[in-house]
Amino acid sequence: MKLTLFVIPVWSALAVAATSVAADPAGPTSWKFDFGTGPVAPGYVQVTPASLFSAEAGFGFEPGAELVAVDRGGEDALHRDYLLGAKPCFFSVAVPEGNYNVTVQLGDAQAEAVATVKAESRRLMIERLDAAPGKFAARTFTVNVRNGRLTPPPVNAPGGSAVLLNEREKDSRTWDDKLTLEFNGAAPKICGLEITKVECPTMFLAGDSTVTDQMQEPGASWGQMLPRFFKPGVAVANYAESGETLKSFATELRLAKLLSQLKAGDWLLIQFGHNDEKAQWPQTYVEAHTTYKAYLKVYIAEARLRGANPVLVTSMQRRTFDGTGHIKNSHGDYPAAVREVAAEEKVPLIDLELASVKLYEALGPEKAPTMFSRDGQDATHHNNYGAYELAKCVVQGLRDARVPLAQFIVDDFAGFDPAKPDALEFFAVPPSPGRSDAAPRGN
Repeated sequence: MKLTLFVIPVWSALAVAATSVAADPAGPTSWKFDFGTGPVAPGYVQVTPASLFSAEAGFGFEPGAELVAVDRGGEDALHRDYLLGAKPCFFSVAVPEGNYNVTVQLGDAQAEAVATVKAESRRLMIERLDAAPGKFAARTFTVNVRNGRLTPPPVNAPGGSAVLLNEREKDSRTWDDKLTLEFNGAAPKICGLEITKVECPTMFLAGDSTVTDQMQEPGASWGQMLPRFFKPGVAVANYAESGETLKSFATELRLAKLLSQLKAGDWLLIQFGHNDEKAQWPQTYVEAHTTYKAYLKVYIAEARLRGANPVLVTSMQRRTFDGTGHIKNSHGDYPAAVREVAAEEKVPLIDLELASVKLYEALGPEKAPTMFSRDGQDATHHNNYGAYELAKCVVQGLRDARVPLAQFIVDDFAGFDPAKPDALEFFAVPPSPGRSDAAPRGN
């Protein structure tokens, strides 16, 4: 057995890779990687600890990775060796925007292998994949990849050629030209990786900070936990962003970008309200029963125009308890307005506001803060546990509303009653590298 520890320094700007797989829109649509320093499986590209991402190579580990290479020997070239991250690490492949089926293979001929896999900006794809000693396991999931570019409008026409990203997003893995995977967990012994571009239904998310892919710990949202609950064959494209409103989502060309990708048979989940209700934000404020409803109907109409299926989601409540242990309504008439639009437009409704009240009240004033960011100091934004529980509320809402997307729900989802939340002590999704104590935009 050969075992070698490699460290890819953060400051390094070079990549050592024998083969280039750089993205080309007219080029390959599938990639196969054999992780390890032993013989390379036929048809695969070898990935060693020295494979650092560069535009020229088109694949590799992001700087900062600490990798152990293990070769157990044997005739099976793909499974005889593996790479193990001494700490969570990121592996990227340059690909054109679109949807991709990703298959991760892990295992060790002599010891247990356990991995959690996230994609892009901390989207939970595999909660836990494990293989007993001498066994190997594979799991496939579907990832959406996008960039911020738009087709420029005709001369003298309004619009733009790119989404107006904020400062937070400029270092985001969400808007680049790469598919990035985070390998995490107790023993992520990765043997192989396959990536294939696919055409499949896409579930687009439009919303604010409580929906977006939060880039850093301890914040998290239900949108980035959602992929864990869906089988391969449907992609989650989370376009939500902190601080957004129905108006700003349009003026920053986020809606234009989303609509440029939306196609017949896709789904659009719409959750706005936390920031739209702010009269102190006069440029984006919308009154609940007039302009708020009107903007929601515009989003619905744009989705239907393209043959896509809109779904409305009421905003979860903030964690504001009264003296009797009940949640106070911090959203005024806005949840009721969403329900009215759903009825008027005959659109499926996920009542996350009602579910969140049941969830928070089930935990009570003392335990409910364990769902929220910054050790409960933030009463609006959630941590991984809270985001996971709210994602389960959304999944159950899709099932209750009999939305056809429910056919893609994973088999191990047995249903969820928000009045009976999962115990925190059994929640085991490992945190990602990187932390920020800055509050998200909006509140």
